[in-house]
Amino acid sequence: MTDSTAVESAVESAVVAIELSIVMPCLNEAETLAICIDKAQAYLSGAGIVGEVVIADNGSTDGSQQIALDHGARVVPVAAKGYGNALMGGIVGARGTYVIMGDADDSYDFSALDPFVARLRAGDELVMGNRFRGGIEPGAMPPLHKYLGNPVLSTIGRMLFRSEIRDFHCGLRGFNRESILGLGLITTGMEFASEIVVKSTLDGLRVSEVPTTLSRDGRSRPPHLRSWHDGWRHLRFLLLFNPRWLFLIPGSVAFAVGLLATVALVFGPLEIGRVGLDVSSQVYLAALTVVGYQAVLFALLTKLYGRHEGFHLPRSQAFERFAERASLESGAVVGLTLFMAGLGVAIVQLATWGASGFGPQDPVDTMRLAVPAALFMMLGFQTAMSGMFLGILSVDIRRA
Repeated sequence: MTDSTAVESAVESAVVAIELSIVMPCLNEAETLAICIDKAQAYLSGAGIVGEVVIADNGSTDGSQQIALDHGARVVPVAAKGYGNALMGGIVGARGTYVIMGDADDSYDFSALDPFVARLRAGDELVMGNRFRGGIEPGAMPPLHKYLGNPVLSTIGRMLFRSEIRDFHCGLRGFNRESILGLGLITTGMEFASEIVVKSTLDGLRVSEVPTTLSRDGRSRPPHLRSWHDGWRHLRFLLLFNPRWLFLIPGSVAFAVGLLATVALVFGPLEIGRVGLDVSSQVYLAALTVVGYQAVLFALLTKLYGRHEGFHLPRSQAFERFAERASLESGAVVGLTLFMAGLGVAIVQLATWGASGFGPQDPVDTMRLAVPAALFMMLGFQTAMSGMFLGILSVDIRRA
C-alpha cells in the first residue's frame, strides 16, 4: 500500500467514524456563536460521542467564521442566501451518520441532546423537539408565535398530512442524514422547517418527538425571522403540498352545487325558503360550476405533475387508478363528449328558432337552455385542454 493510499484510507475511516454532526446555520451570530459551539463540543465530549460541530455560514460579515474555527468547529460556506439553503449546505457538508440541527442564537440547549441521540440510535429517522412540552422561558417566544402562529400552523400540518408532530417549527431536531438527503428537499427559506416534517411523513420515515426547552436568545439585534412573511411562506407550502384541501375539496363542492342547481333551473324557477332562483341565478351558478371544475382540474394536474417530477405529494389508491387512465386521448374523448352535448342543445335551440321564422323569442325560456348548453361546451373545452397538458407530461425525455 502506498503512502497516499494509506492516508486516503485513514481519512475515509475517520469520516465513517463520525456518528453525530451538530449543524448550526449562521448569519452574523458573533454574539452567541461561541457559547453554542462550546456547549455542543462539551456535550459530544461528555457523552463520549465521536462527532463534529458544523457551522453553515451564510455570508457572515461580523467575524463569525473565525470564531467558529477558534472554538473547534468546521465552517461550511454557503453562498445561496436563506435559512433552507444554509441548512442544506450544512447537512450536505456534514460527515456524521446523524445530524442534529439548531439555531446559533443560544435559544436551544446543545448540552441536552441525549433524548435526540437515544431516539436516533433506536432507529427513528427524524426526531423533532417540542418546545411546548419541554418548556418555553418567559419572553423566549413572542405571544403571536406562541398562541397563534405555531399552534395554528402545526394544527394545519397535522390535519393535512396526518402527522403526529405538534411543534412543526421547532428549530432543534435530529435526523438520519442519508434519510433526509433522500427526500429531495427544495425550499430555500424558513419553510424548510415544515418541508422536512411534511416530506418525512409522506415518505413513511420513522418520525418521533421529544421535549426540549426554548430560552431567550442571547443576541442584541432582532432575529432574522419575519413573523407574517415567514408565517405565510409556511402556510403556502403546507397548502401547495396538499392539493386535495387547496383545490380538490372546495372545487368539488363548488362544482357539485353549481351543476346540480344549473340543471335543476332548466325545468323552471326554484324556491328555497323565501329565496327564489331563476335564470339570472342560473348564470351565476354556471360560473360557480366552471370555477369549481377548474379547481378540480388544478388538483388533478398538480398531483399528476408532482407524480411525473417525483414530488412527495399525498396520494391515494383512487388517484393512482385515475393516473393510470389519464391521458391526452382520454381527456380529448371526455372533453369532446361534453362539448358536443352542449353544442347539441344549442343546435336544437337554433333549429327551433329557425322553424319559427327567426322571430322574437322569450328571453327567459331561451336562457334556461342556453346557459347549460354554454356551460357544457366550456367544461368540454377545459377538459380537452387539460388533456393536452397531460400529453406534454407523458412525453418521454432524456434527463441529464
